Amino acid sequence: MGVCRPRNAVVSTLLSLATFGGLLHHFGTKPMTSESLEDVDWIGSSTSWLDRKACTVFGICGLSHMLHQTRWRNMPEDDFPLSSEEINSTEFWISGLSDPKTWTKEERTLRKVPKYVIDHAPYVHLFSKEEFWPCDMPSHLAHTTPHVNYTIVSPNWQHPKLTDLDLLNKKFGRHVFLKSNDNVEERPDWLGGSSNIPEAPNEKPEDGPQHFRGQRTPPSQVPEDSDLDQWWQVEDSDLSLPDSETMYESATELRRRQEPSAGGRSDAPAVLVVVDKGKGVVDAFWFYFYSYNLGNKVFNVRFGNHIGDWEHTLIRFHNGKPKAIFFSEHDLGAAYSWEAVEKIGKRPVSYSATGTHAMYADAGVHTYVLPFGLLHDITDRGPLWDPALNLYSYTYDYKNDTLRSSQLNPKAPTSWFYFWGHWGDKFYPLNDPRQYRFVGQYHYVNGPLGPRFKRLGRKKICQGADAQECKLRHWIGDGMIPQVSKSNESPEGEEIDLDDPDTRRLLKLAPFF
Repeated sequence: MGVCRPRNAVVSTLLSLATFGGLLHHFGTKPMTSESLEDVDWIGSSTSWLDRKACTVFGICGLSHMLHQTRWRNMPEDDFPLSSEEINSTEFWISGLSDPKTWTKEERTLRKVPKYVIDHAPYVHLFSKEEFWPCDMPSHLAHTTPHVNYTIVSPNWQHPKLTDLDLLNKKFGRHVFLKSNDNVEERPDWLGGSSNIPEAPNEKPEDGPQHFRGQRTPPSQVPEDSDLDQWWQVEDSDLSLPDSETMYESATELRRRQEPSAGGRSDAPAVLVVVDKGKGVVDAFWFYFYSYNLGNKVFNVRFGNHIGDWEHTLIRFHNGKPKAIFFSEHDLGAAYSWEAVEKIGKRPVSYSATGTHAMYADAGVHTYVLPFGLLHDITDRGPLWDPALNLYSYTYDYKNDTLRSSQLNPKAPTSWFYFWGHWGDKFYPLNDPRQYRFVGQYHYVNGPLGPRFKRLGRKKICQGADAQECKLRHWIGDGMIPQVSKSNESPEGEEIDLDDPDTRRLLKLAPFF
């Protein structure tokens, strides 16, 4: 009797999912993702007629996989014949070809990161019980192998580097996936990044900067910003160089802390990309990389796992002053006024959700995509990470699609940025025992695209292509009304939007698109 109960619970869960899936299919919309475009072939990969029929008629795909989860870890060793290699991460990050001695005065200016960007660098509260911590890109490359869809590329490309990753583009096109050399269900050490948990800061809390909890209740009156029309939406204009060098300082001066850091250093570096939008508007993108995204559960069934994960926050400045901050939540994120968000000193505080690493403005439960709170993220005040203590910074001319290593790290490579492919596995076929799909949601989805495809040239601060949907929030807290997605885009915004002008410009030389 005790043995039957777990099986009965799973069956009951699946019946609930099927019922809910029918309602969602009738009243809702299906997300249009790259996975769904391959639906016929994906269903046809199953060798079970019953499974294919249940998937087509009832939307329950991979039922037998759910009932035999022990098969997820006990995959045949022949399925993972590839080897990994030991790497020196530091060597990877100084392997770029740029030589500061050849920079002209104009080139040096184009590569300089404003001091105010570092002064307002965000802190990140990682989840206290996180299983998958920040990771380093070189280590990720050492444990993955490029595949074109499900087929391994030439043996010569088994271990690409940050300096040649983009060479895969012209040779193999956009359908390249960095496939894990290990069965990820066995949770190899490199996937979890436990060695990258931020260290505790040396300073005592009472010696640190002042803490501001943020605007937690609706302000009686939103303060008027007389400059709003100058920075809220960037208009097409020529990029301009700074009028004065006084807003910049040397690398040594930028690294010198003006106040003690409240957070700890992680061995996994953050990536800073500074984009000058002209007319005094500067966007500072802080990117965080993880080797694994553990999806959330609905009715005790997990959805949305993928290898590789890119998250970011964006701070928009106008004439050197921070105006707003964007968090890469699910459903294309949320934007807040600078006065609204929590800060330590003059630096904003962000929260990384457990497993998915989606970024939020506060701790708590955050619903997304599905109604009734069925799918949600959780954030808390776990280890406080200071990305500014270990970062590689760049400047980016989005109109000419040119990434430059900054004066802080002139030898940092740039080729990895131009990689067209996915930073993880292609979503597993239905014949893979680790794969299933219910309510249109997959257990494993495609790995993400890189920072270049996060709409760095966006006009408003939000990531979505529809500027009308971008709203500026002036307070945070429990009273916020959850916003449920009504779009047909991927919940994490990982898809390439071919209708977006910036994306079309990026891909103008990409014949495989």
